[in-house]
Amino acid sequence: MEKIQTKATVLIVPGLRDHVAEHWQTLLEQRLVKVRSVPALETDKLNCIKRVKAIQAQLAEIDGPVILVAHSAGVLMTVHWAALYQHNIQGALLVTPPDLSAKWPENYPSSAMLKQQGWNPLPNKILPFPSIVVASTNDHLASYEAVRTMAKTWGSRLVSLGEVGHLNPAAGYGYWAQAEQFIQQLDQVDDSICIA
Repeated sequence: MEKIQTKATVLIVPGLRDHVAEHWQTLLEQRLVKVRSVPALETDKLNCIKRVKAIQAQLAEIDGPVILVAHSAGVLMTVHWAALYQHNIQGALLVTPPDLSAKWPENYPSSAMLKQQGWNPLPNKILPFPSIVVASTNDHLASYEAVRTMAKTWGSRLVSLGEVGHLNPAAGYGYWAQAEQFIQQLDQVDDSICIA
């Protein structure tokens, strides 16, 4: 397998289920040369501030530009991180963000629990780096309209993949080649517009 070389270091920001063996993020990490991943929390896994600090801890160890690759709740963590910290971010790939105002299936945290753990309210401003939001038209955690609103709020380019569920192994997605294409697009962004 030929490894993919990028100018920027890719930081993988997984969702609440952290590192799932068959997940496209886990498989992507194995294909990249310059890559790190935010490790799973040992305790307080729902605590948003601890999740954000875990992102910052990884970024503090990376020299040079970074491309953030976040999925699901990892997107929300990334948005919270961007409201509190700065780093040399080349761009971000934000895949199927969940809608905190939606009613989620029973096996997911309740909106009250998420608010108590610091997820809500979500920062409501343009991200200080280029970003691509990838949306699904049949995601059980967010309507396409809700994701479109998030992308507009964040100043992101919106890409609809159609009916891809939550773009995770449960929806039939392991290896996802388009992730590499999006990363390569972000890797070509002019360094002069990165936030230092």
